[in-house]
Amino acid sequence: MNRIVASVEAEYRRYKALAEAAIAQVSDQDLVAPGPGDGNPIAVVCRHLAGNLRSRFTEFLAADGEKPWRRRDEEFERRVVSRGELLAQWEGGWGALLETLAGLTDADLDREVTIRGQRMRVVEALHRSLAHASYHVGQIVYAARGVRGEAWEYLSIPPGQSERYNANPTLETPGAHAAKAAGRAGA
Repeated sequence: MNRIVASVEAEYRRYKALAEAAIAQVSDQDLVAPGPGDGNPIAVVCRHLAGNLRSRFTEFLAADGEKPWRRRDEEFERRVVSRGELLAQWEGGWGALLETLAGLTDADLDREVTIRGQRMRVVEALHRSLAHASYHVGQIVYAARGVRGEAWEYLSIPPGQSERYNANPTLETPGAHAAKAAGRAGA
């Protein structure tokens, strides 16, 4: 049984779905507009996260996670990009991650991988990457929320509804949370 790998995969899927539900709420123009405080646009954060995931999880067990073909600095360049192009890059990064996770077992967690010349256990690399992904998904959600203002559709428990939710909690597993967010993104 691969409980740990399955748990990590479920959390990644939760964050992917949250980001996609936020992205679905903004216009194409808002995707490339500067973020709060002239921060990175949503598209830049998406490109960076996709590039990171693609680099880290392509040949995950066999090659350094910082691939020579990755151009990290270019990920942060502001440019106009279509929603379709952006989502294709996004799916490329997440696809590399999910394909790798599908091939891992809990027995692989003590194996070693290399990232930027530094050796670490697979479990450490997964935790590091999951934290990185959740950090950037938070940025995406925050920027989208700022753009949408009063029209924002909450991705979890709306303000003032905690007591009602606690009477019938439905989002306590990563899968349930991801399914709700994915449903909103597809709406």
